[in-house]
Amino acid sequence: MCQGRKNAVLRPPLVAGQTADWLIVGEAPDEDEDRQGQSFTGDAGILLDNMLAALGLQRLVLEGQGGAPSPAPAAPGRSAYLSHAIQCRPPAGHSPQLTEVSVCRAFLEREIALVRPKVIVAMGRLAALAVLADQPSLLAQPMGRQRGTVHRFQGIPVVITYSPHYLLRNSADKAKAWLDLNLAADALEGTPSV
Repeated sequence: MCQGRKNAVLRPPLVAGQTADWLIVGEAPDEDEDRQGQSFTGDAGILLDNMLAALGLQRLVLEGQGGAPSPAPAAPGRSAYLSHAIQCRPPAGHSPQLTEVSVCRAFLEREIALVRPKVIVAMGRLAALAVLADQPSLLAQPMGRQRGTVHRFQGIPVVITYSPHYLLRNSADKAKAWLDLNLAADALEGTPSV
């Protein structure tokens, strides 16, 4: 898939000792993200930024790049690092396969090690598959059964919810996604400081 991408989706560099409280893992970059080289852009990015702002969070952004501004600055340490389960945009009409998720998983695991999040939110089925690949029985269940529970990745709380792209097409599920984000916030509050 990397041969067909227009741009690498860039992530904010982490300076020594910098971490983010939240790691938001999306599925795969869409056409807009591929073109701009930035995670969660367009209407889906605006929706995600508004959801994060409602929780008092801001996305970490690259120097010189802006996300949708939040109404109030996030408190120190109240940041979200955005990533993807699949690092490159799949060709049009191609659904990523398990092998492609597995190949990209090493990149995600390295990001998790560097970011050291206190909570991970997997937004979408592919994101859940990438983060919780060691729990195949869970991942065989429908998305509705995966959400609403705190799972674990190497001791880090993981909450599965719907992707912003899905929520734009199915606005009735926004309330469920909001409950999931609050579950993640509650899980973070119960996590001892690192």
